[in-house]
Amino acid sequence: QEKSKYQVVNFLNSISGKKTLSGIHNNEPNTHPARWTNKVDSVTGHFPALWSGDFLYQKDNIDNRQLMINEAVREWKKGAVINIMWHACNPAAEEPCDWDNGHGVLSKLSDEQWEQLTTDGSELNKIWKARVDEVCFYLQQLKDKNIEVLWRPMHEMNIKAFWWAGRPGPEGTIKLYQMLHDYMVNKKKLTNLIWVWDIQDLNTLAGDAKAYKPAPQYWDVAALDVYDRTGFTNEKYKIMQQACDGKPMAIGECDVFPNAETLLAQPKWTFFMVWADLEFKTNTIEQIKAIHTAPNVITLDKM
Repeated sequence: QEKSKYQVVNFLNSISGKKTLSGIHNNEPNTHPARWTNKVDSVTGHFPALWSGDFLYQKDNIDNRQLMINEAVREWKKGAVINIMWHACNPAAEEPCDWDNGHGVLSKLSDEQWEQLTTDGSELNKIWKARVDEVCFYLQQLKDKNIEVLWRPMHEMNIKAFWWAGRPGPEGTIKLYQMLHDYMVNKKKLTNLIWVWDIQDLNTLAGDAKAYKPAPQYWDVAALDVYDRTGFTNEKYKIMQQACDGKPMAIGECDVFPNAETLLAQPKWTFFMVWADLEFKTNTIEQIKAIHTAPNVITLDKM
């Protein structure tokens, strides 16, 4: 494995096949950006090794993005791996926005709007870039402090629900992802971002892992979101092993986490990230304690 310029990628490579980082996402509200991280500690006596935050889309959460970024700085200083995602508003509609209602995160763009969005200099493209600029302002703060970020934009690229997702082929979702990468890295000079390419475990996964795969220079980590009730099957594991091209692979999101036995059988998952409150809704306290004390799982105190 050739050395990466990112210490986090080198670290993930070093544990791949041996150990897995525990992680949790901290969703709304951005006024309490360590709410779920702290809850894991209160239940298990251990903080997860990966902290995740979200730029989000509602007015109060957009207004408090700085608090989320401040928390990212605190977590990095404690030794945590930082993961940030963005449930972005549809560029053809207003920001802030809702989750649903036809104009929110779960909304559609017409083929014509999509073509405009992915054409440099068009009106829709300018709106989109202006919103990207807003999150770059915060990511720049992390760059200034030499903080590396697992950056996971346009997640679940293969599901039809999100406005950015579910468009296969070179002119589809992949194109916008690659444009976003070029804009953030080349234009905005955000060289502290480790790009996470993320898909969900739909029953079309085998095909999706090919149809939604950006060119290799556009991503550093391959992640699978596991919500399908079949769980952590060997089939999904094998598909991702093939798709990741030897780069680190991870469980980008889940509600039920893999147990220690699963991770021993599937040791290439370098981290798992449980979705906020779902950790406590879909796993028992005993299960949560067990995973955070398993010898093959890394918590913050072992970082």
